[in-house]
Amino acid sequence: MNKRTLLIYQLVTKDTLRQQALECLRVLDLPDGYIAAGFVRNLVWDHLHKKLIPTPLNDVDVIYFDLNESHADQYKDYQQALKVMMPEVNWQVRNQALMHSRNGDQPYQNSLDAISYWPEKETAVAIRKLPSGELECIAAFGFESLFNLQLSHNPKRERAVFTQRVKCKGWLKQWPKLTITQ
Repeated sequence: MNKRTLLIYQLVTKDTLRQQALECLRVLDLPDGYIAAGFVRNLVWDHLHKKLIPTPLNDVDVIYFDLNESHADQYKDYQQALKVMMPEVNWQVRNQALMHSRNGDQPYQNSLDAISYWPEKETAVAIRKLPSGELECIAAFGFESLFNLQLSHNPKRERAVFTQRVKCKGWLKQWPKLTITQ
């Protein structure tokens, strides 16, 4: 395990909401299931900006990968189950095995492959709690740019999508040490 992954685990362990959310996901036991995007990204950026109070999460993005899902709206049942466990969280659940159609991509192979298509490289990070209780964190582009406070366009997506997200999300105001890279 590298130093950056270990630090993510330490930060998550100190965050009660994130611990609870990961436990809810573990109980749900979704195939190739992770909590992704701002759940990890914001935690790292908050730490690097020395914020004492975590930036509130607009939502908690749960991803999973199930090619054999019985109906297209199954994710809504999972979302509702999580809402019952933690009603204070705005859960957003999506089966990544189906998302390629909506996004106009080739079929994804698994959750890690799916997040490799997200507009910013630093958002393409996810974590889960294994049945053993250990944490597992994945990143489609590694952790270097995330820890270097960079915002990097993913060339698999239109540059305009990246630019619009940077503008509307307010990341540069929330975390002023961020820099946009080419």
